[in-house]
Amino acid sequence: MTTLTVSGTGTMVADRPVLPASVPGFHLRHRAGGFVAHITASEFAFSAVRGLTVSVPMAYGAGQATADTAEWLVSELLGNALRACGDHVPLVVEVYVTGRSVQVNVHDPAADLLPHRSAVAMDSENAESGRGLGLLDMLAPGWDVVSSPVGKQIRCHIDAR
Repeated sequence: MTTLTVSGTGTMVADRPVLPASVPGFHLRHRAGGFVAHITASEFAFSAVRGLTVSVPMAYGAGQATADTAEWLVSELLGNALRACGDHVPLVVEVYVTGRSVQVNVHDPAADLLPHRSAVAMDSENAESGRGLGLLDMLAPGWDVVSSPVGKQIRCHIDAR
């Protein structure tokens, strides 16, 4: 079995990064080309998932810019889910490499609370929020929302750069 060191992930065994141990409110598992995290919304879980969103795709060949974009998307989608559903909401985050791209999916239980665009201009100096979906459009054109067994799933596809 080949063991490689991968920056930010510890070791990588047989071409698969070693994921951190699961703890209450933070359960991880491998999936082809990435990971699935079942989490309860918390500062710890969000921080850990953001870190994995950069390191794991890079371990599977994604470039730094693509991994950074995936991290931004995960952060935005987790923040939106927290605002929509409240503290300690159960969420599922999937991040994985597909050929020359990265897929980011975030599931939340609020099937009836769909994302909606604000009337805020992207370049408004006075706006405190409302730019997230516009940035999502720019970074992951074609993102969509589908029903999931948990509630709804927001899916983003990032082309490799």
